[in-house]
Amino acid sequence: MKRIIISIIIIVSGVFIIDLFLGELMWWVNQNTKEHACYKIKKMAFDVNADVLLLGTSRCHQHYVPSIIKDSIEMTVYNGGINASDNIYAHYIMLNLVLERYRPKVICLDISTNDYRVQEEPYNSIGFFSPYFGRNEQCDSIFRLAGVYWQYKILHTYRYNAKATSSIAGLLASPEHTPEDGYVPQPKPSNPINVAPPTFERPTNIDNIKLEYIKKFISRCHDNHIKLIFAISPEYSIVNEEYYSLIKEIANNNNIPLLDYHTKGLFLHNPELFHDGAHLWDEGARQYSSLFSSDLKRILMKN
Repeated sequence: MKRIIISIIIIVSGVFIIDLFLGELMWWVNQNTKEHACYKIKKMAFDVNADVLLLGTSRCHQHYVPSIIKDSIEMTVYNGGINASDNIYAHYIMLNLVLERYRPKVICLDISTNDYRVQEEPYNSIGFFSPYFGRNEQCDSIFRLAGVYWQYKILHTYRYNAKATSSIAGLLASPEHTPEDGYVPQPKPSNPINVAPPTFERPTNIDNIKLEYIKKFISRCHDNHIKLIFAISPEYSIVNEEYYSLIKEIANNNNIPLLDYHTKGLFLHNPELFHDGAHLWDEGARQYSSLFSSDLKRILMKN
C-alpha cells in the first residue's frame, strides 16, 4: 500500500512538473508569435505608450487609422482593436492589463450591442487573455465569472488552449500589422455589397452582468483620470434612434461623449466603402477616420 501511495505521489508530481514546463514553453510561444491577438495583447501589455488608445473588437481594429487621427489631434494614437474579442469582458481585461503599466490620456471604446446584450457564449474570447492570468484581480474576476479560474490556477497549459495551434503557426508567419500603430488595412472586396441595407430592431435581451462591467470599465478610467469616449462606427444596416438608447443613457449619466455614426447612416449611400456588412475596407476606414478625428478633436478641445 505504501508503495502504491508513493507511486501515485511521484506520478502526480511528474504531471505537475511537466505541466509547469509546458506552460513556460507556451508562454515563450505566446510572447514570440506573430498571431494577431497574441501579438497585439503583448504589445499593449508591455510596449504601447500612446496618448490615445482605441479599444474594441474587429470593428475597432479595421475602422480606425491612427496616422490620420494623430495628424488631426496632435497626439500619439494606437489602435488596440482585437479581432473576435467580442464584448466588454475582453475589453475590460485589456484595459486592466494596460493599467498595470501606464495610463493613456484618452481611451476610445468602439462599443456595440454585443457589449450589453445576452449572448449564448459570452466568454468565448477571454481565452485570448488567459496567458496573463494572475496579473491582477480585475482581470481574474472575468475568469471567475466564466468558471475557469481554478482550471487556469492549477493547470498552466490549460491557459493556452484558446490560441495554442494558431500561436505555434504564428511563429513562422510575418507580422500581420505595423507594430507602431496597430492598424491593419483591409483590401477592397472582390464582391462589393449590392443589396439594400437590412433594418435591425433595438435589442431587448439585456445582460445585466455585462452592464456592471461597462460600469466597472467607466470607473477604472475615471479613477485613473483617463478621458473616456464611446464611439459607434459605421455599419451597413439601418437602425432607429432607440437602437442604442441604453448605451446612450449610460454615457449621458456618466458624462461620457458618445459618437454614434451607425444611427446616422454614415456611408449607407456608399456601399463600395464596406468590406462586408459590419466592416469598412481601407478606403472607407480612411474616410471614417478623418470624420472621427475631427469630432474627437472637437471633444478634446473642450477640456
